[in-house]
Amino acid sequence: MEIKKRKLTDQELARRAKLPRYEELGVNPFGHRFERNAFSSSLKAKYKDVPEEQLAECQDTFILAGRIKFIRKMGKASFFNIQDREGMFQCYIRIDNVGEDNYKVFKLSDLGDIVGVEGTLMKTRTGELTLRVSKFTHLTKALKPLPEKFHGLTDIEERYRKRYLDLIMNDESRKIAFMRPKIIREIQHYLDNQGFVEVETAILQPILGGAAARPFVTHHNALDKDFYLRIATELSLKKLIVGGMERVYEIGRQFRNEGMDTTHNPEFTSLELYQAYGDLQSMMDLTENMFKDIAKNVVGSNKITWLGHEIDLETEFKKASMVDLVKEKTGIDFYKVTSTEEAIKLAKENDVPIESHFTYGHIINAFFEKYVEDSLVQPTFVYGHPIEITPLARKDEKDPRFTQRFELYICCKEFCNAYTELNDPLDQRERFEAQVKEKEQGNEEANELDESFLDALEYGLPPTGGIGFGIDRVIMFFTGADSIRDVILFPTMKDK
Repeated sequence: MEIKKRKLTDQELARRAKLPRYEELGVNPFGHRFERNAFSSSLKAKYKDVPEEQLAECQDTFILAGRIKFIRKMGKASFFNIQDREGMFQCYIRIDNVGEDNYKVFKLSDLGDIVGVEGTLMKTRTGELTLRVSKFTHLTKALKPLPEKFHGLTDIEERYRKRYLDLIMNDESRKIAFMRPKIIREIQHYLDNQGFVEVETAILQPILGGAAARPFVTHHNALDKDFYLRIATELSLKKLIVGGMERVYEIGRQFRNEGMDTTHNPEFTSLELYQAYGDLQSMMDLTENMFKDIAKNVVGSNKITWLGHEIDLETEFKKASMVDLVKEKTGIDFYKVTSTEEAIKLAKENDVPIESHFTYGHIINAFFEKYVEDSLVQPTFVYGHPIEITPLARKDEKDPRFTQRFELYICCKEFCNAYTELNDPLDQRERFEAQVKEKEQGNEEANELDESFLDALEYGLPPTGGIGFGIDRVIMFFTGADSIRDVILFPTMKDK
């Protein structure tokens, strides 16, 4: 098979032509180890307000490294900017300060090259803090030129396909990339301080369960058996509660074989946690306090702007039942509806789409999705979900048609799903059997009957509160990102 070589551009040819010239100067064009003692933002924070006279007296030497983003060559003296992980820093280089040979190396530089610089601080006539270079070190030659206007690409998806270029050219993408782990660390810190233990559970699952979603299926050759990539960590974590760990959480990857849009990616990160001797109220308190903790310690503000809305995290989150919210929008009180037939009639009268397996509870949820979901802007805990759509939550003791479950909505988007967990193994078996029937009727998202989990429940699960968060959506909220692809470094993409 003949391999066709891509035709190089003039700029690419010019950069390659410089490689032997580096070698003539005794410089490896593709680098070596380099020790630095400073970073751009840290230097600016410490010295930006120091007067020029004091900087002139300071003989401290600083060593930075980064990618050249700007060059203004002016014969025997030049200005250039380098970008490190913290940001941009201006450098000033003169042949008198670095020597003729070192300046020759600098003159070979192109935008995108990675370099090291050593020198003292000064300020320009405009007052910009600048490194006066005393030694220039070439580290890596960029053989391709950087995009001139990366934001101007007609194919916005190219940013996600070439995330490395996006991070080089887009300050907002860099900010999100560094903020994501800070948010996750703060979540871990908060939960650890609440007595929770972080654990890891298996990604390959023999039984589909823990959520309603279509799975990815893979085959284990040694066992000659199909496995699912997990859609949730719920059942495994509950087994640990049975085992006496009492408070556990896992932040990890989930896989759901479903559509992609601005808030969904087939591979995503979730946080699930379980608290023995807790309930729905415990999970509400934990959720609200955790969001306020992230706002205070990571973002630095209780006011978050997302999707065109300003969200106030300082006030108490609203709480409302699903049925009451549907009644507010439609005037229909589903507490008074007593049969599936009546619910189907109401759905048809109100243009609510239904599927063949829908019963009373499914129809309430369909009403909620059509008439209520898009109105929930400020933080709202929606509780009281029908039992048909909640196979793993405890029944509401006052009305067994509903469960002790809530979802948090902000800006019309669901952020988490919480239960007072079902710990009755007999009731749980009935729910699983109902799910199996739904699966037989065509519901591909229905759970399977998990005998291993039922066995664990029969040893006794204490009263437990549990909750699951979509971490990517939480990060979208706190960083102001419009798309889930902005907060996942390598999102799943369609073929180009």
